[in-house]
Amino acid sequence: MQEQLKELVLQAQTDISACNNANDLMNVKAQYLGKKSLLNGLFAKMRDLHPEDRPAFGNLINESRSKIEALLEARNKEVKESAWNKSSNLSNSDLSMPGVFSSRGGFHPLSIVQREIDEVFISMGFEIAEGPDIDDDFHNFDALNTPADHPSRNLADTFYLNGGGLLRTQTSTVQVRTMEAFKPPIRIISAGRCYRNDKPDPSHSPVFHQVEALVVDEGISLADMTDTLSQFASILFGKQVASRIRPHFFPFTEPSAEMDISCVSCGGSGCRICKYSGWLEMGGAGMVDPNVFDMLGIDSEVYTGFAFGLGIERIAMLKYNIPDMRILFENDLRMLRQFKGELR
Repeated sequence: MQEQLKELVLQAQTDISACNNANDLMNVKAQYLGKKSLLNGLFAKMRDLHPEDRPAFGNLINESRSKIEALLEARNKEVKESAWNKSSNLSNSDLSMPGVFSSRGGFHPLSIVQREIDEVFISMGFEIAEGPDIDDDFHNFDALNTPADHPSRNLADTFYLNGGGLLRTQTSTVQVRTMEAFKPPIRIISAGRCYRNDKPDPSHSPVFHQVEALVVDEGISLADMTDTLSQFASILFGKQVASRIRPHFFPFTEPSAEMDISCVSCGGSGCRICKYSGWLEMGGAGMVDPNVFDMLGIDSEVYTGFAFGLGIERIAMLKYNIPDMRILFENDLRMLRQFKGELR
């Protein structure tokens, strides 16, 4: 049997040396190391040996297997190097042929819109602030004057994590952290992902993007907020777009309002997109509630401020006439190619 093993290894070496591609190597490997290989067949003959001779013979079989595996690995490297040298040899290339064009990627429409929003607010004197996606109850609810029994704090609306954290439901958490860390005057915007337990549909998603603004200083009034929102809409959508605010309610602002712009599709005359009202809802706004200031150590007798939040998906859908929010998350290349070169 020992002689058989020596002959087997020598024959394997000859066959492996004759292999010129990966397919040949796979066939040889199956012949010598597979389940029905000659080497495995010798294992069955061990029962014919004396028990004292079996360990030594088993070691010989394992050594033979190792030698064959080493030969296969070495030949595999040689075959790969030969194929690489052949493909990279300029003598095999026709240099007169035109080169292969490599297309460039582009920005996602949400990235384009977010950058445009950043540029608008930076031109108005705002700074960009950032915060964590995972936050706590205090920064997401308590500091924003949201009572413990508010519906937004239910499991049906908020993603809570093991250990007490949660996925932020709004980028207002960045406003809270900014007011904690800095004294007025404050003039910031914060953009990023938010998370709510919503079922995906044409206008809702469990993951979405918001941009929020906060201004805190002495003598800030509702007129300042209205003028800022009006200027923002005019720069982003064009001077032909009108804006308005109407009363609403939010726990962290008083008074509260919602911002509307004239329909970018029909110009305010009424169409299916604006439900024939001539107006499109953009987001919430209002004067910062004094309770929020007091909780964060800002003197509400001295300082006032306003805040507003806008949905980036909503703005992108209006700007590019996208009918369904889910289209923005499908990564369909046919849609994404339309925005290549859109950002200047």
